This record gives sequence, structure tokens and C-alpha cells, in this order.
Amino acid sequence: MASFSFFPVNKIRKSRIPDINFHDLGFGNEPTDHMFIAEYRNGSWQNPRIEAFRDIQLSPFAKGLHYGQTVFEGLKAYHMQDNSISVFRPEKHHKRFNHSLKRMCMPEIPYELFITAIKEFVSLEKNWIPVLLDSSLYIRPFMIATESKIGAGISNEYLFILIASPCGPFYTKPLHVKVETEFTRAAPGGVGWVKCGGNYAAALYPTALAHEEGFDQLLWTDAAHREYIEESGAMNLIFFIGDTLITPPLGTRTILDGVTRDSILTLARDNNIVVEERKVSIGELVNAFEQKIKVEAFGTGTAATIAPIRSIHIEGTSYGCYIGKDAKMYFLKNRLMLINTGVIVDTHNWNFIISV
Repeated sequence: MASFSFFPVNKIRKSRIPDINFHDLGFGNEPTDHMFIAEYRNGSWQNPRIEAFRDIQLSPFAKGLHYGQTVFEGLKAYHMQDNSISVFRPEKHHKRFNHSLKRMCMPEIPYELFITAIKEFVSLEKNWIPVLLDSSLYIRPFMIATESKIGAGISNEYLFILIASPCGPFYTKPLHVKVETEFTRAAPGGVGWVKCGGNYAAALYPTALAHEEGFDQLLWTDAAHREYIEESGAMNLIFFIGDTLITPPLGTRTILDGVTRDSILTLARDNNIVVEERKVSIGELVNAFEQKIKVEAFGTGTAATIAPIRSIHIEGTSYGCYIGKDAKMYFLKNRLMLINTGVIVDTHNWNFIISV
């Protein structure tokens, strides 16, 4: 087995950092100076290196352009209180990346290659990590099939690439969402639990229709009955109905095993909050709203962290969700951010620390 403990680094001569307005970043707008790249050929990963960020060249025959063999991940790096850098839960991201790759018939990434690439890449790009509250360096590992051959089938060649972008909040205000009961995102036996490009492409049209109606996002329902809430855009969904935290379960394999989702559920249990991982029906939500039970709703994801939902539109009626300053979701978000930045002890060993 090849060793990936070291690879060459070709640094740029002049950084673009002085040209970046770190007070107005948005999300995913500016690439950092460098990228990591490795090639899969003849059954093995080869030629790992860091080089200047650039366009990549693909044959028009490249299988990934035609048959959808593309998988990605997303994780974040933060400045810590002691001036070190933390990358949040890379082991779980690596595990999920490989689960996705396996489902899409793509070669898995050895952990040594994954973590060494992240460590060396983030160390090099450390000055791109924002210091402002609710900002971070968003890291995007992805893989695409590159074999030049038209014909449906598994590719024999791939690129594994790491890119990054300094980012502010994904959403800047609470969301107005609509429960979607016509289009579906995922069905049992499909790839709803996989971070592949096709999942996101299929959601673009119904999401665009929702935007035209004035909604920020959709709440997707199950494919079989259009009865149970599943996900929202690129986020898992969590509700507080009364004092109980409720979130759709992963067992249907139509819901992504979100790293932020898992972290929030863990922190909730740490703080003696009742957690239920179970199906959440549209009827249960409507009943809670009509009974004047306090409902908090929010999305969780690496990009969004926690995205509060201010209202949910269900079959012609909009119901208001609680977004007051004492909402429990803000407490959980704050706990997570304090761990990310080293203000409180990381008892779960989630932070991968890079000394600089």
C-alpha cells in the first residue's frame, strides 16, 4: 500500500488575501490560493500534490460529465483560542465520503491520504481562515470520474481534489419554507443518503419554483406518502415541539447522515434535552401549531451550521415558528461554536488540531 504521509507542495508567489474583503464574504465565492489534487489510475491513487488553484482540464468524453459519478464532502476549519487551528470532525466526514463513494462505484480514499491532504492543505492556507464570529474556512473535498470513454459504465480513472473558500454565514436571516408534496427528493433504495451531485441537481427545479413563490427553501416529504418530513435543501431538519427535540431518523436511507446533525443531537443529550429520532408527520406539525404549542424548527448542516426557520407553509397556510432569543436552537449552536473555537473543552474529541 502506498504511503501518503508526504507529498510535494508548489506554492504561489503572491497570495490573493490582500484583495479579499473578509467582512463581506458571503458563502463559497472566493477560492483560496491553492488546491490539493490526486489521480486514480491503474487501480491506485497516484501523484498527490498541492499546487496553485486553477481550472482543471477534462475530456468531453469524461464519464463524470455524462453519467454522474461525482461525490463531494464539506467540512470547516476554525481559529482556536490558543492560535492553533481546528478542523471539525474529519474522521466522520471521511467515513461518510467513503460511504458515498462506495454507493457510486468510485474508489474509496485511504484515511492517511484524506487526513494528510487536509492537514497540509489547511496549514498552507491558514491565513485564509476568517477570525470573525460565525465565519470559517469551508473545505470541499470532491471526486469526479475522468476516464475518457462514452458508454454507461464504471470509470477506471478519477480525480480527488480539495478546494477551500473563506465563508461567512450561509443564511443571514431566518427562513420562510414550504412543505413540498408534489416533487420528491429521495426514495428508499436510492441515493438520498449520498452526497452525490445528482441529488442536488434534482432538487434545483422545485426549489426554483418555491423561490418564485417567495419561499427560501423546501421541506421535502417522503416519496411514498408525501406525509413525513425528511430534509430541507442541503440541511437536515430538527424540531423542538414543546421541550422535546425531534428529528427524522436515518433508517430510511433517504436522509443524509449529517455531521452537524449528529453533533447537535449529542450536545442536546449532554445537556439533558429529550431527543427523539423518529418520523415527523405533516399532521403532527399542524396539530402542534393549532394547539399553540411552541415549535422551533431549524436546519443543520456544515454550510449552514444552524439555520432558524421562522415560518412553515403547509397546504396553503403559513405557521409561525419560535425564533426568540431564548430559543433552544441558539443555545445548541453556541455550544457547538464554543467547541469549534476551543473556548470550552471538546469532550468528544471532535476537533482535529493543527499547530501552526
